[in-house]
Amino acid sequence: MFYGSAWAFPGGRVDPEDTAVGASPFDEQAGRTAAVREAQEETAVVLVSDALVPLSHWTTPPGRPRRFSTWFFLASATTARVTVDESEIDEHWWARPADALAAQHRSQITLPPPTFVTLGWLEGFNAVNSALAAARRQVLERFVPRVTTVDGHPVSLYQGDAGYDTGDPNAPGMRHRLWMRPEGWRYERP
Repeated sequence: MFYGSAWAFPGGRVDPEDTAVGASPFDEQAGRTAAVREAQEETAVVLVSDALVPLSHWTTPPGRPRRFSTWFFLASATTARVTVDESEIDEHWWARPADALAAQHRSQITLPPPTFVTLGWLEGFNAVNSALAAARRQVLERFVPRVTTVDGHPVSLYQGDAGYDTGDPNAPGMRHRLWMRPEGWRYERP
């Protein structure tokens, strides 16, 4: 699945200058440096690397023609003014997580699965500082989805789901998955 016109958080790739000498371009520090640079390039929003709080790391499922290693960070923006240059971004919308999820449900916007899951997590907080504090306390979650189908519709299985290791969505036990059905998406987690 490709989400070319989807609504997503600012992002991009790790450039060679984002990686310290001898370090991996996949490490957290390279991700932080790239996140700060990309946010400024794409939106003109200025972030400070040390203020970024790691929330999760996503890796595209194996077997895909292009795979991505993506860090999700939380931060309090130092400026609320976003520049839409119609090159890096076409539109922007400061929205509460619940509003973005509702817009997806009404088919007004498309969200990639990692953005949908992240917004679902953020929806549980009524203030930026609360979300930042919770992210600081939690263990970084790593997602490597295993996508299967149920009744002809995709389901992303995540680590901890009873069917994750086997790819069997009917395996009895714990559920940690994203149902992507036409009538609406649902993130299921204990």
